[in-house]
Amino acid sequence: MTAAAVTSRDAAAPASTTVALPDSPDLLHLLPREGAVSWVRRGEGLVGWGEADRLEVSGPGALAEAAAWWAERTAGSTDDGVGVPGSGPVVFASIAFDPAAGTSVFVVPEVVVGRRGGVAWVTTTGDADPRDVLPASREPLLPPPSRLRYADGALDPATWCGAVSAAVDRIGDGDLAKVVLARDLLVTADVPLDPRRLLGRLAERFPDCWTFAVDGLLGATPELLLRRTGRQLSARVLAGTAPRGAGAEDERLAAGLLSSAKDRAEHALAVDSLVRALDPYCTALSVPDGPSLLTLANVRHLATDVVGTQRRSGARGRAGLLELVDAVHPTAAVCGTPPDRAAAVIAELEGMGRDRYAGPVGWLDGRGDGEFGLALRCAQLGDSDPCSARLFAGCGIVAGSDPAAELAETQSKFAAFQAALEG
Repeated sequence: MTAAAVTSRDAAAPASTTVALPDSPDLLHLLPREGAVSWVRRGEGLVGWGEADRLEVSGPGALAEAAAWWAERTAGSTDDGVGVPGSGPVVFASIAFDPAAGTSVFVVPEVVVGRRGGVAWVTTTGDADPRDVLPASREPLLPPPSRLRYADGALDPATWCGAVSAAVDRIGDGDLAKVVLARDLLVTADVPLDPRRLLGRLAERFPDCWTFAVDGLLGATPELLLRRTGRQLSARVLAGTAPRGAGAEDERLAAGLLSSAKDRAEHALAVDSLVRALDPYCTALSVPDGPSLLTLANVRHLATDVVGTQRRSGARGRAGLLELVDAVHPTAAVCGTPPDRAAAVIAELEGMGRDRYAGPVGWLDGRGDGEFGLALRCAQLGDSDPCSARLFAGCGIVAGSDPAAELAETQSKFAAFQAALEG
């Protein structure tokens, strides 16, 4: 079953107009309190607001339907005076972890402001003049919460550890090689949560992550599922995590992660799953011999950057970014190996619906360029209660995984968003 777009397919898509900006604005400071979308890393990227169009879609073929909708929508009039990835018409997307079962959301903002390599621009969709849409001053932030109450989500810690033990037993029996199990944590504040404050705090603490917001799901992801620029494809795979420490302990933890046979095996499964899915679409694919360390404020990850060149002919040469995303997701980094068996174990043991957590999140422009990360280190703000949010964290379970250590890893990952809430 597929949900219909808010705008009828028969309706003419509003024209989009892009103009260069003389100055490079602080993107996150432009956002209004309501309806903000974001994809920002180290001050560059895209933000937007307003809603010129929207598609909510689910069921088999959901991403193919979304791709057809976007192609039809961008076949209309555009005036792009900048001509870089992210200029012209842009759709922000937050895709369900399981696109066939969950609901994926695609939002075309009325206003998009971008910044890349010293070039800044603004795009409007509809009648507004792009020269008149930037706010003269920032809308005041809501006051920060003075009290936060946390509650267990679907599973309490002890029950979740039991699920991890059960998963380790399945792996030992040979049912699968890896499965990613996640937890959720519920939080309620004494005042409404301001997404702009949360995004600002996340961007400040995690500058090497992509700070994202789409339809109430916001976070700072360190994992780039897939970027497409022309025919150049790239991805950053993360799997294998260690906490940070102080002084010499921090260096010991880093060296331990890089030399850990368990973590390197988990990481290799994630890289292999991406490469297998992406290779048929590429004429060349470059994969480093081994992982490097990605150091964040609260944790370290094993990281591998993969780069490829998409084919120029045949059906796979014509594949757009959403088809490519559909082909590579879910990787072993967020699901497991083999993916069909891992997904069944997740459904049996995890005890919660992931919705759009761990699904692709990012943007796509009218040329077919775009970036999608995985919705990690994130929270879904409450739809009916602006004072509430649902936080998510997960970890890869392989042979030898210790439930207590995996629980501690989820707590380290929750800390990323908790710091934004509590700061």
